[in-house]
Amino acid sequence: MDELFNQATAVMKELGEKASLKAGDIVIVGCSTSEIIGSKIGTNSSPDVAYVVFLAIYEYAKKQGWRLAFQCCEHLNRAIVVERDTVPTAEIVNVVPQPKAGGSMATQAYQHFENPVVIEEIKADAGIDIGFTLIGMHLKKVAVPVRLDNNKIGEATVLAARTRPKFIGGIRAEYNQELL
Repeated sequence: MDELFNQATAVMKELGEKASLKAGDIVIVGCSTSEIIGSKIGTNSSPDVAYVVFLAIYEYAKKQGWRLAFQCCEHLNRAIVVERDTVPTAEIVNVVPQPKAGGSMATQAYQHFENPVVIEEIKADAGIDIGFTLIGMHLKKVAVPVRLDNNKIGEATVLAARTRPKFIGGIRAEYNQELL
């Protein structure tokens, strides 16, 4: 369990550095504890593993001033557990995640946040996907992959992303000058 804690902490540290996260940024976390322990996603949920990984992520993010959002599993349509003040105007849904209906990680977040609520969607600044849980729907546009050196927690592969503002509108200034 110490190794899982250390791996999760290393992932968060590297994400923060490579994604240039700042206080107030929202980080979405998707996690399959089944994958962490070497089972197929959705088959072997582990509240104990979830607690250790949650604690590492939560402690590191709190020190950095980041806001966390934890994605539930597909049984709850990938709803999101957050602290109420993370998105105070979001519409709350009436559900409490459980290990086999929402996932062990989302359950830990709901049990350990000070004022947890569940919402249907969020637009996060960055995220980690532990075990191919598909967090992309909860990232702001435009998502940019973050290649982590620390890309494993237990047996699960960790993918990461950050977001950047969209490039929209006219043509580049150099091209404009050539047209004039």
